[in-house]
Amino acid sequence: MTIGKLIDGKAFASGLREQVAEGVAAFAAAQGRKPGLAVVLVGEDPASSVYVRNKGKMTLAVGMESFEYKRPATIGQDELLELIEELNGDPRVDGILVQLPLPKHLDEQAVIAAINPEKDVDGFHVVNSGRLAVGLPALVPCTPLGCLMLLKDELGDLSGLEAVVIGRSNIVGKPMAQLLLAENCTVTMAHSRTRDLASVVHRADIVVAAVGRPEMVKGEWIRPGATVIDVGINRVPSTDEEGKSRIVGDVATSEAISHVNAITPVPGGVGPMTIAVLLRNTLVAACARAGIEVPEGL
Repeated sequence: MTIGKLIDGKAFASGLREQVAEGVAAFAAAQGRKPGLAVVLVGEDPASSVYVRNKGKMTLAVGMESFEYKRPATIGQDELLELIEELNGDPRVDGILVQLPLPKHLDEQAVIAAINPEKDVDGFHVVNSGRLAVGLPALVPCTPLGCLMLLKDELGDLSGLEAVVIGRSNIVGKPMAQLLLAENCTVTMAHSRTRDLASVVHRADIVVAAVGRPEMVKGEWIRPGATVIDVGINRVPSTDEEGKSRIVGDVATSEAISHVNAITPVPGGVGPMTIAVLLRNTLVAACARAGIEVPEGL
């Protein structure tokens, strides 16, 4: 029995951060300043707080400036939009990221729309979404771009391959499909209303699972030799100790591993790529604002 390869997202992300650090050093030497990333955190959500702290550490580690703006969960819409407008005009800031989700009383779409598209390093602004859709240069959402990097590293040329993306969110599913189309894949977008999802998945050379349901994609659904990118991060009760929990993806990896070509583990697959690509996007935005070429390979 052949066991599929586990794709090491940690190692790839580490290499990408090293490339970014080299680009940042060259940028700073040429421009007399460091690229800057501003992160806005509203409220005290524990997971978001940890994520923002990690982003700050890694931003500094690659030689960039890190600006953190923490605001209470009670902040009003107008006050938050004023802060974004300040950051849009701040010459030290090349990238702006508003940590989602926001408290319910705030309009996420209005907040995203307020960010200057040239500083939208999350790639969520409708201008960047539109540019991606029509094939123009754009700042692309970090997670799907990280997935594409892992796929190209594993498979090389993706042209002509059949890809199934499960999940149609604006954050992962839709931009992932656009990126795969740009690589000349034949792309099917599947979702909760897809009929006979198992047979749809089974015809794919590439499966990208981004639905947020623990181990929903069964091993038998996946065609032998396929390459699987599991974007899901789901916390479920542990089978070992009472009261403990463990992290699993959207794919039943233990079932699939025996016949896939390669699959991203959870954790340690796609997760590390997201922050690495965020740093890459910030450097790309800084280069665009300065009117200089993005370092080769990024």
